[in-house]
Amino acid sequence: MSGIHTAVMGDRGRIVVPADLRTQHGFKKGASLVFVESPWGLVITSREALLDRIQFELQGSSLLEDLLIDRRREAAIENAR
Repeated sequence: MSGIHTAVMGDRGRIVVPADLRTQHGFKKGASLVFVESPWGLVITSREALLDRIQFELQGSSLLEDLLIDRRREAAIENAR
């Protein structure tokens, strides 16, 4: 899963993903790819891989519970005034 690959941008901004990367990552014709900007560069991934990563990052986290805790804290501060 490591390596450096290069591609040349063609007319109209087209980039050809090297064949070995397409095979390794399961990119098929018509695949929807996502470009993610980060402080250290650009990441190209599939929508499915990005969704899997987001779900992994949120695993064990309850956004609703976090929101309720914050709101209860704010309400307690307001009531104390």
